[in-house]
Amino acid sequence: MRQNIKEELCKILKAERVLCDEPMSSHTTFHIGGPADFFLLPETCEEVRELLCFCEREKLPYYILGNGSNLLVGDGGYRGIVIQLYRNFSRISVEENRIHMQAGALLSAAAAAARNASLTGFEFAGGIPGTVGGAVVMNAGAYGGEMKDVLVEATVLTREGELRRIPAGELELGYRTSVIQREGHLVLEAVIALDKGDPEAIKEKMRSLAEKRIQKQPLEYPSAGSTFKRPEGYFAGKLIMDSGLAGYQVGGARVSEKHCGFVINTGNAAARDVRALMRDVQDRVYEKFGVMLEPEVKFLGEF
Repeated sequence: MRQNIKEELCKILKAERVLCDEPMSSHTTFHIGGPADFFLLPETCEEVRELLCFCEREKLPYYILGNGSNLLVGDGGYRGIVIQLYRNFSRISVEENRIHMQAGALLSAAAAAARNASLTGFEFAGGIPGTVGGAVVMNAGAYGGEMKDVLVEATVLTREGELRRIPAGELELGYRTSVIQREGHLVLEAVIALDKGDPEAIKEKMRSLAEKRIQKQPLEYPSAGSTFKRPEGYFAGKLIMDSGLAGYQVGGARVSEKHCGFVINTGNAAARDVRALMRDVQDRVYEKFGVMLEPEVKFLGEF
């Protein structure tokens, strides 16, 4: 069965872009995760469309992966197909005040392209550890800026295999939500519009934001960024800190003392450690404050 699936996949992609039993620890910022049965690296929109049509037709489970910055993969791996849209799908081009980006482009690379073109308004994205596709789906933001502030349109692939170009005003972008997420569309490309700015001011703002991140976030450890969503009226990190959980550890997973909103991999954490720690944090915060924290991190595979 596996050999038949591989043969069919190799009809869509070159054989070197069809990987078997690929360790997901190599493809997540947590550096955690067992092997995926198949790990695919498409380079064009048409290849992505063909792969999804194949998975739907054969009823094969699949997962679309960016740079793995918001994902915890189980120690047992994933019994399905992972389709990565990352460096293989990361073209960026600047046309006057607009930046056209493929879904796999890193936000940091897009922010650098804006800076190099003396365009302002995207400095906030320079330190967000994710891809453009994920940022559009979740309306990523930081330090007062959000994708919805700059997005012009997104090109998506629907569940039915239709390519659609959707104006930003129709995407209903909100806090960690969008039409794209609710409808199960796949973002392939996005366009943002920025303003002309002073090159030195743009560089200084990006430098200042980068310094803040270094001071406030545990960037020296593998993590998935903010582990829990921000509850209405609260900050997850402060609730965790006020629950006495700074430095709380399960196996190799620990609540960061620098920023309690981050769960970090101290070097040898297993997915089960992270998941157990997250449950303990949820229980303690609920017991103390009556607030149930909702994971920001997505879970995939066998735990």
